[in-house]
Amino acid sequence: MKQEPTSKPTARADAGERIPLVREGEDVNSFGGTVEIHGHRGARGLRPENTLPGFVHALDLGVDAVELDVGMTADGVVVLSHDQVLSAVNLADTAPAVAGDPLFPYVGRALGDLTFAQVRTLDASARRPVPGTADPFAATQRPVPGTRVPTLAEACALLGPSGRVELAVELKTDPDWPEARVRRFTVAVADVLAAHGLTSRSRLLAFDWRVLAAAAQCAPSLGRVALIERKTLRPGTRWLAGLPPADPVGAALAIGATVLSPERHLTTPALLADAHAVALPVAVWTVNDPAEMAWLTRLGADAIVTDYPDRLRAVLKALKLPLPSPTPVPAPA
Repeated sequence: MKQEPTSKPTARADAGERIPLVREGEDVNSFGGTVEIHGHRGARGLRPENTLPGFVHALDLGVDAVELDVGMTADGVVVLSHDQVLSAVNLADTAPAVAGDPLFPYVGRALGDLTFAQVRTLDASARRPVPGTADPFAATQRPVPGTRVPTLAEACALLGPSGRVELAVELKTDPDWPEARVRRFTVAVADVLAAHGLTSRSRLLAFDWRVLAAAAQCAPSLGRVALIERKTLRPGTRWLAGLPPADPVGAALAIGATVLSPERHLTTPALLADAHAVALPVAVWTVNDPAEMAWLTRLGADAIVTDYPDRLRAVLKALKLPLPSPTPVPAPA
């Protein structure tokens, strides 16, 4: 666990302060520990999100963990998808799974209403920004023609041989889901990871903390990451499995979390100190600004989740911190 630096910036990078990556004469290693690099949705800023080519690129760069999102199709296949309703920003229809399919086109429909055969027809090869909106990834994400929506099993088959890189698997659920559906989904994800021998290298992430409670029962060897953002900490929240939001660290411990993962705007010296006081690691998401990466590193974050692993590697190198080695794999066919 990192020690808190003796000298910290007095303002956040996103508040406008330009924070130097390294102060004169500074050796960040004196703070102790390391900072893990977690590739958000693979490397969303560089390759299509939640895809095998994106994971290949993250491994080529060198990351400690690949973060990915999963949902489940109508016929029970766990696939990679951030959105419960399929988005035209990262998916495009090609052709119906069967001629005359009344559900076609599929983009805009709920993932849980579609079969795997229908989802597999979707093109996941490029970012398609909504006209008239600013998309920060449109200029930096390189398309990979022919990319389809992968299954979790396919992602495991790709990432498993790296032997080191961990899987941070976020389960996309909703507080309106019945308990039985949450548990069924959690068990299905845990079963895929176990079938590929990746339980010891995997952790389940969730905003809906019922997932964490279910995982503690059905797959206690998996890591359990308690995600929080401002909307999930509002009074009366239904996201935290009935636990009070005023003390997120205490609530995370009560639900059995092994890691606390706050959004960047929630991450304060006090939150980090509270978590570290009870030996709870903190993984901050999603951080893409190099100055903010440096600030969080000095503050004592245990992991930083980023769409740009290359930027975080450059920051950690400048701060003289160890870097994960690249683990190249053959590009998927």
